[in-house]
Amino acid sequence: MTTHVTQRTSDERTSSVVTAESPLRQVDVQLYKVSDVMRALSMSRSVVFELLRSGRLRSVKQGRTRLIPASAIREYVALLEKEAEAA
Repeated sequence: MTTHVTQRTSDERTSSVVTAESPLRQVDVQLYKVSDVMRALSMSRSVVFELLRSGRLRSVKQGRTRLIPASAIREYVALLEKEAEAA
């Protein structure tokens, strides 16, 4: 029997997989769905896809699913901070 437990903090999400063989093991999430990025950045789906289209936010595809690497989210936030300092 496998049970998945997801814990969210303000800046990261970790997933715990509980199995009979391994009682508890932490796995850092490296790829986020668009819906996760929408919630994390408080943006609409349209805005997230516009950022992807313009290249301001990087993504990868796994099959038909568009995924955003955690590093791309950090880079985008850093870009926003840099732009705010320049203004």
